[in-house]
Amino acid sequence: MPAKGGDYGSKAVTAVAGAAAAFVARKAIIFVWTKATGREPPGKAEDPDVAIGEALAWTIVLGIGVAVARVLAVRFATRQSAKRLAPPPD
Repeated sequence: MPAKGGDYGSKAVTAVAGAAAAFVARKAIIFVWTKATGREPPGKAEDPDVAIGEALAWTIVLGIGVAVARVLAVRFATRQSAKRLAPPPD
């Protein structure tokens, strides 16, 4: 478990990496959804005009896709910042 406090620079980098990954993942998922279904994704999943199956599918695909992208980006950014901050080998 990481210590509290810590390096604010690496925390900022991981936050930006997570946000950027979420943004890019959302755009990519929208593109793929549109190409695969031939329709734009639902604007609001709770809209009664959207079929329940489509609303659930969109919510699941978007949620999993964005979450996976954020985890991978944060892990990569954390690993890279740890390499840069590591003391030089003896």
